[in-house]
Amino acid sequence: MGDAADGAREVQRTEDGHHIVVDGRRWRATDPGIPERLRSELVAELMAARRLVRTEGDAVRHRVQDAKVALGERGAPWWEPVSEADRAERATAAFRALLRHRPEGTVCPSEVARVVGGEDWRGLSAEVRALAFDRAADGELAVLQKGEAVERGARGPVRVGRGPTFAD
Repeated sequence: MGDAADGAREVQRTEDGHHIVVDGRRWRATDPGIPERLRSELVAELMAARRLVRTEGDAVRHRVQDAKVALGERGAPWWEPVSEADRAERATAAFRALLRHRPEGTVCPSEVARVVGGEDWRGLSAEVRALAFDRAADGELAVLQKGEAVERGARGPVRVGRGPTFAD
């Protein structure tokens, strides 16, 4: 990462690539299957959340948790087969973290499928889309077409935005 003169810590990876070692301490590595653009957005949200924790404390720790789960650094290990429930937890965290990073924007369900599924994301598209409708039913998310909320069963491309109960 850098040399000691610039203050950066040296980061090493374990042989299997599942963890990094910083100052002799082992931490779970980010899922390498996340496309770079999405990984950058999630890391930016994680850094913003960490800065908020310094000023607002425990009230915003859920933002750090969502970003770390979306990145694969917490929750079910990304290198092991996961249950549908574990995938849903990570996908929900990815929706929340990406929406926080894009406060005026929306997220395509395929982006979340790419975060959770890496190269095999296409097989998860229907599952992630269904999850978005589940979260819309409880008000956390809103599933939209042309900016208008749509119901489960809507055909064609959708975007996902913040619902009325979305927690910033």
